[in-house]
Amino acid sequence: MGAGVIDVARAIWTGVISFGLVSVPVEMFSATKEHEVSFHQFQRGTNDRIRYLRVNERTGEEVPYGDIVKGADVGEGEYVLIEKKELDEIAPGRSKILDIHQFVDLDEIDPIFFQKTYYLGPGSDETVKTYALLRDAMAEANRAAIATLVMRSKEYLAAIRVDKDLLVLETMYFADEVRAAAEVIERLPGKVRSTSQELRMAGQLIDSMTGEWRAEDFRDTYTDRVKDLVEAKRAGSEIVSEAKAPEATNVIDLMDALRRSVEKARKERAGDAAPDESVALEDMSKSELLEIARELDISGRSSMNRKDLEKAIAKSRKAA
Repeated sequence: MGAGVIDVARAIWTGVISFGLVSVPVEMFSATKEHEVSFHQFQRGTNDRIRYLRVNERTGEEVPYGDIVKGADVGEGEYVLIEKKELDEIAPGRSKILDIHQFVDLDEIDPIFFQKTYYLGPGSDETVKTYALLRDAMAEANRAAIATLVMRSKEYLAAIRVDKDLLVLETMYFADEVRAAAEVIERLPGKVRSTSQELRMAGQLIDSMTGEWRAEDFRDTYTDRVKDLVEAKRAGSEIVSEAKAPEATNVIDLMDALRRSVEKARKERAGDAAPDESVALEDMSKSELLEIARELDISGRSSMNRKDLEKAIAKSRKAA
């Protein structure tokens, strides 16, 4: 793709926001994308791909996708078969309406209800003014809209909020889809007595680790390690195992662990120095060296031996 060319995504849903007697045409676009490594399935010891087929369990024959209908289990081995057009017919028009029911303070919504984020854009050049009016009125009132819509044969609860120049939609779970903690957790902690010293030290640790939220500061390091694993196996290089997870802190050692944690966090933030630079490269494990090489985006790191990694990291740090 040439420089300056924008890869415009296709709208996954189009319709209108119904706002009282006002209708605002909009297009919906996914605001997020996954980045994990994609794998196919193979039979071990071969290069034979594994494929999934839609098979009639009685005849054993493959069934074309167009001949498949949905079936609802009504008990005692009985099913009611439903055609897609029948599902569409019981929601006439609603598949194109984003119906606002009320406006609320966004902070009142527990984040547990949020599912996925979508951008809402104006439906056409002619409707930009109506879109902007709703956006600006919501921003001035500092409110979010609670709405419902039908998409892909499913009804969604949604919160519409203002994000700079755009309206953003968050699909939400309905109340009966959110489980109470007591339903799934056997050991609810309840009230636990902690000493004032423990609470003070824990508070100091939180303060020493508090900073400004910047999404770009965080990276999916596991996906990085998966990519490195693929590259290392392709190059026939050594596979480096990650360190085991630390054991649970003993209650007896809690104060000492808190105290050392506070000291470590303060040292790392002193002078705004990166924590990795306070430890000599020769004292690090190869796994730790690879982690630093990933952060520095050193190419060919997966096929480097320990000495090469140390040299590449030192060179990259010096250049920076």
